[in-house]
Amino acid sequence: MTATHHTPDLFALSEIHGPVLRPGDREYEAEVTGFNLAARHTPDVVVGATDTDDIVTAMRWAAATHTPVAVQATGHGANFPIESGLLITTGRMTDVRIDPVERTATVAAGAKWRHVLDAAAPHNLAALNGSSTDAGVVGYTLGGGLPVLGRTYGYAADRVRTFELVTPAGTLLTVDADTEPDLFWALRGGKGNVGIVAGMTFDLLPLSRLLGGGIYFPGEHAEAVLRTWADWTTTLPTQMCSAYTLLRLPPIPQIPEPLRGGFWARVAVAWTGDHQQGEELLTPVRAAAPITIDTVEEMPYTAVDRIYMDPQDPLPAREACTLLHGLPQEALTAVLTQAGPQAPPDYPLLLTELRHMGGELARPAAIEDAICARDASYVLETVGLLAGPEAARAVETATTALHTAMTPYGTGHTMVNLHGTPGDEKDRARAWTEEAYARLSRTKSTYDPENLLRYGHTVTPVPA
Repeated sequence: MTATHHTPDLFALSEIHGPVLRPGDREYEAEVTGFNLAARHTPDVVVGATDTDDIVTAMRWAAATHTPVAVQATGHGANFPIESGLLITTGRMTDVRIDPVERTATVAAGAKWRHVLDAAAPHNLAALNGSSTDAGVVGYTLGGGLPVLGRTYGYAADRVRTFELVTPAGTLLTVDADTEPDLFWALRGGKGNVGIVAGMTFDLLPLSRLLGGGIYFPGEHAEAVLRTWADWTTTLPTQMCSAYTLLRLPPIPQIPEPLRGGFWARVAVAWTGDHQQGEELLTPVRAAAPITIDTVEEMPYTAVDRIYMDPQDPLPAREACTLLHGLPQEALTAVLTQAGPQAPPDYPLLLTELRHMGGELARPAAIEDAICARDASYVLETVGLLAGPEAARAVETATTALHTAMTPYGTGHTMVNLHGTPGDEKDRARAWTEEAYARLSRTKSTYDPENLLRYGHTVTPVPA
C-alpha cells in the first residue's frame, strides 16, 4: 500500500466473495482496465464485487481505513485515472429482472444495457439506453442518461423508481422519493458523489420496434447536410430523434467498407411513430446531398446499436461536450470552420457530433432531479483518439479550439457523462447550475463528509 493512506492489513477484506487484488497480482491489469483505455488505473487495492455484500464490506473497510474509493462497471466513462486507493469493480454483478406487469427492470450494479434489452424484448418492452448498449446501466443513469429516444421519452434518470445504495459509511439504503428525497434527487443526474449503487429499479417502455439508422454523405458535402439538418430539426415532432455527425474514420478492419478510412457527414435518426410518416419526414435530409450509404430501416429495438454504430472495442479517447441554446448560422459556420471539409487532412477528432435536444428532454421531471441540461436545444460532443503523446496533444488542441469557438452559443454547462476529463472544481461544476451544485455539495457533506468518493467527476463537500 502507499504510505499516503497508511492502510492496514487487508484481513478485513477476506470476507469478500470476489477477487481482492493488488499491483503485481496476475489478474490485476485485466481487472482495472475499462473500455476507455486513456485512463490507466493503478489503485492500491481492487475488489471484484460479486454481490451487494461485497460492496458493503469493501466500503466499510474503506471508511475504517480512510481509503478513497472509486467504482467501475464497464469503464466507458473512465476519463480519469485512479492512481491510489480502492477500486470496486462491479462487472460480475449483471443480474436483470423484468416485471412485465409493472413494466420495470431491476438491475445489479454491473449490468449493461444489452443485458436489459435482451431480457425485456420477449415482453415487447424497451429501455432508455444511450448510443451503445455495451455501456453500464448504473453509471449512465447516475449522469442523467441521454437516450437515443430522448426527445420522445426524456432522460433515463427520470424513470428510476428506487436505488439500492451503499453509503461511504458502508450502510445499505433503499432510496426513493419518499424515504431519502435528497439522495434520490442527487443520484439522478448528480453522478457518483454520495455512494455506490448496488442495484436500481426503473420503468421500461411499451416498445418493440422503431425506424432508425444512419444516412452517410461524402464529407465534402458536410456544409449542405449540416445546414439542411439544422433547419430540419426546427420543424420536427418529438417522435423524431436525430444527430448530425462529422466522422473521420481510421483505416482499420473493424470499420466496414466503403466507410473505412473516409471522411463522412452522417445524420442518425430514431423514429417511434408511423413508419411511412417517418420516411416522409426524412425526405429533406436525403435530398441534401448525394448519399453513399443509407441504413435507415424498421428494426427491432434490440438492434438499436445499428443507429450510431459506436465502437465495440476498447480504445483510448478524449471526450468533451458543450450544451447549446441553439444553432444560428454563425454557430454552424464555426463548426464547419473548425471541423468541416476545410480542416487539415490530419484533423485529429474522430467524431464531431451535434445532437438535437428539446422535446421531452426539456420537460421538468415529475420528481425533481439534478439534471441541468433541460434548457439545451442541442449538445455538441467531440471524441478524439489518443494514439500516443503527439496525437494526444493534437486532440487536446482541436478539442479546446472547437468548444471555445462554440462558447458564444452555449448555455455555459456540460453533461456529466460527456464532459470528458474532469478538471478543477470550477470545471467539474459546469455540469450543473450554481444552485444544483450547491445542493449536491450539501448532500455530499451529509453522506460523504470525508470525501472518500473523490475520483472523477465529483463534487466537493461543504467545508466543515
